[in-house]
Amino acid sequence: MPSCAVAAPPPQPVNIVFAGTPAFAATALQAILAAGHTVQLVLTQPDRPSGRGRKIRPAAVKELALRLGLPLLQPERLADGEIEGFIREERVDAMVVAAYGLIVPPRILGLPRHGCINIHASLLPRWRGAAPIQCALLAGDAETGITIMQMDEGLDTGPILLQAPLAIGATDTAGTLHDRLAALGARLIVAALSLPAAPRPQDQALATYAPKIDPAQAEIRWSDDAAAIDRQVRAFNPVPGAHTRLKEMPLKIWRARPQADGGARPGTVIAADAGGIVVACGSGALRILELQRAGGRSMAARAFLAGCEVTPGASMGG
Repeated sequence: MPSCAVAAPPPQPVNIVFAGTPAFAATALQAILAAGHTVQLVLTQPDRPSGRGRKIRPAAVKELALRLGLPLLQPERLADGEIEGFIREERVDAMVVAAYGLIVPPRILGLPRHGCINIHASLLPRWRGAAPIQCALLAGDAETGITIMQMDEGLDTGPILLQAPLAIGATDTAGTLHDRLAALGARLIVAALSLPAAPRPQDQALATYAPKIDPAQAEIRWSDDAAAIDRQVRAFNPVPGAHTRLKEMPLKIWRARPQADGGARPGTVIAADAGGIVVACGSGALRILELQRAGGRSMAARAFLAGCEVTPGASMGG
């Protein structure tokens, strides 16, 4: 008699409150909707100034919610009772949080049937906090990943539901890594909602922290070794941009490549030609491939040199 496999029942739709603000979160929201789950309410931060003109612009999650006609609220904080009342009245199954930027009060964490679930862009307990992508690049990590975490009252300290690693390439920037992690996070949250996993506690002894980026961290110190400066350039691309000065001219460095040979005082231009601008570092040298002067546009080093004379012996930095 031929065997007959029994198909597993399709996952049941989950009623969700979604809290997120930037593009990373919007990618997850799209995936949740595509998987057939019901988003009863979207929470996102109030509109804030952004960009060079500091104009008020809606963030990616708000734009998506408005386009799809999803219920939307933009509270300044979640402590006024409105959200708590909604979750109680609407029998919410789960609250999914992704790069929201506001604190979820303890009394809300346990209200949804499956609690509050966070999409975090690192392999917890490594890089808890606000800037896990940048910190992974700055530290020279070989991999990062996504953690789907059951939220508790701590800072990214809750038990892990699912994790998936992602290799960091030699040319990855915060921008490219963000996009790859956003796609991975979207896939993983759908899996977590469809196939609930048993939570496992984090190893607190392995925790590292990724605080909010201070713009001062983006200033290049040419006394650092070339590999570290290369990581700095990649970690702060696209925001805020690693920066230095050339003849009092502010410059942002967008793309570079470390090389072993240096030999000059750190910050000294060793070569400037069609192949880039080579600057001596504390160890090795950095070949600048793409840069931008204040008020200008980003351009290849070759194009920059066509309009700005840079000669060996010139000094970068303070």
